[in-house]
Amino acid sequence: MSLNVKPSASTDTSRPLLPVALGTALVLVTYVTPMATIPATAADLGAGPAERAWILSSMSLGLAAALLASGVLGDNLGRRRVYVAGSVAMALGAAACVVAQEPITFIAARVVEGVGGAAVLACGLAVLAHRFPPGPERIHATSVWAASVGLGIAAGAVLAAALDIGTGWREAYAVTAVLGLALVLPSLRRMAESAVAVRGKIDVLGLGLLVAATTLAVSALTQGRSGIDALTMVLAVLSLVSFVAFVLVERRVGQPLLDPELLRHPRFRAATGGSLFLGAGMIGMSAFVPTIAQVGLGRSLWIATLPVLAWAGVSVTTSMLVRKIPHPLEGPRPVAVLLAFVAGGQLLGYGLQADSSVWRLVLPMVVTGIGTGVLNAVLGREAIASVPPASAGMGSGANQTARYLGAACGITLFVTVATHAGDTIIDGWNAAVLVTAALTLVGAAAIAMTGRGATHA
Repeated sequence: MSLNVKPSASTDTSRPLLPVALGTALVLVTYVTPMATIPATAADLGAGPAERAWILSSMSLGLAAALLASGVLGDNLGRRRVYVAGSVAMALGAAACVVAQEPITFIAARVVEGVGGAAVLACGLAVLAHRFPPGPERIHATSVWAASVGLGIAAGAVLAAALDIGTGWREAYAVTAVLGLALVLPSLRRMAESAVAVRGKIDVLGLGLLVAATTLAVSALTQGRSGIDALTMVLAVLSLVSFVAFVLVERRVGQPLLDPELLRHPRFRAATGGSLFLGAGMIGMSAFVPTIAQVGLGRSLWIATLPVLAWAGVSVTTSMLVRKIPHPLEGPRPVAVLLAFVAGGQLLGYGLQADSSVWRLVLPMVVTGIGTGVLNAVLGREAIASVPPASAGMGSGANQTARYLGAACGITLFVTVATHAGDTIIDGWNAAVLVTAALTLVGAAAIAMTGRGATHA
């Protein structure tokens, strides 16, 4: 595949940073909304425990299934075209959530939101890689992009609390539907179209197998929250079979969807592994914070959002400050160190008691927010720096796939441990904190060991 893209960055005068940052933030707003509104949503739709799990995981399903595919399609068909289509899909999915009257319709609409969000995330970062060359410009752009991730999480928490009126949840989806459509025009105006100069043949078989593997994996994780049953096992086995078939196909096709040679690249492994373990460890923990604050500590929705706001606010600040760090923060070592730092912050959440103040949750979220913010910026930059320029969408898609597949695993793991370990949900929280902090440390150690001897080239 040619490494040339069109138009060249040197003649590109587009200004895509603002719409990409806003689009990324909106994806995160959409992603976190059910975490705060699940009690009202489940009650209104008549959702039972299993359906509640699917409500929380349905957007992760769409994201995990479509992220890499969106990146590859963007590289070949045009990143702006796929990005805008994702914005429209996200808006339509949100609108369907507003009018849903039963769980199945709502869950399907959330999957559509996830597919649309996948296109926005994968192609948005690829657009920035095309427009801003390596160096200070790209560091600035990826820092803003990373800050928009934290901004979206904070805005989602605030939106859910502020719109706790009427139904207590439909209003939030109506707002995100309007915002998704509102982003289409500025995206068309400020983004230049970019794609590979010579369009390659899309690996349709590999694409189908990857979508099947990730979809079945997230489905198995979601179904397994209520206990391991026959359906969970069938989904897990089918996912494994699909993944093995995907690996075999990718080794034999001329233009693979995900080049196996990239796995030999330490920076690519570190960026992908870092996103996987950040999603599995920290996102899993943060997703449960509103629940433990409301159910375990008896706080209101507004108070329960404070720790998440602290986490997101600090991560926004540190993401923006990354560009001022003199060290380039490239390669596996910084990723491993930052993951270890996040694990230390997670451990500060251990020891929660029923009479604890909500500020007891704020401290670990602030500390982890520091590491998360820097990691978001570093991982975003490494995701596109570790692949050929023409494959920026694929690199971004692979990185985001790892993050949200990790998040699906992490949320499932944290919820399972927190609701089954000990006599109370507080006991479960403390046990889950230890488990996920250990998981983050394992990720840090694995990246440090496999990245030994890596160069920054």
